[in-house]
Amino acid sequence: MKKVTSRWIPHQLNDEQKQERVRLCRENLAKFRDPGDYSTNKNWIGEGESPRTIVRRRKFERKNLFSIFFKSNGPVIIHAVDNDETIDHDYCIENCLKPVVKEIRKQRKSNGTKGIKLLHDNASPHRHSDVINYLTEEGINIIPHPPYSSDLALCDYWLNYYIKQNLTDQPDEKSLARAVSKLIKNIPEEEF
Repeated sequence: MKKVTSRWIPHQLNDEQKQERVRLCRENLAKFRDPGDYSTNKNWIGEGESPRTIVRRRKFERKNLFSIFFKSNGPVIIHAVDNDETIDHDYCIENCLKPVVKEIRKQRKSNGTKGIKLLHDNASPHRHSDVINYLTEEGINIIPHPPYSSDLALCDYWLNYYIKQNLTDQPDEKSLARAVSKLIKNIPEEEF
């Protein structure tokens, strides 16, 4: 006998969901380059050394949330969500999607939103019929995301890691928002 550690998963996927996850992953991998290893918790330690301590936030600790929309040539909108704000489908449309559509039309005067594809996870606001209808009316194609697969969000492959690696401590929320915005706007175009 040996002792093993079980891995916690949020949902037990059925066979159909597993097949859909594999199909969408293969489809997305064909579109995007291999991002490599992005884990920030791995490190080499010498014999007799202790591994570094990873501080985990408490479940209800205040967090700073940013909605970041980008195209293949750089950022479109970087939206800092106000603390204590609930993100529902109305918030998503009014504060995120409408400004994104407006900015895309400004950047692409002749084509507007034609040919624009949006990849977002399966969070409730993203799946709401009002959000889907709004995106459809604007001519934006939604790239399907596998069910219960937040671990496969493409931003997690490189953008969140890049921000964590390059962002310094900030004294308040406004300076954090400015620092995140500046950092993302300074990413070279070929990285997108």
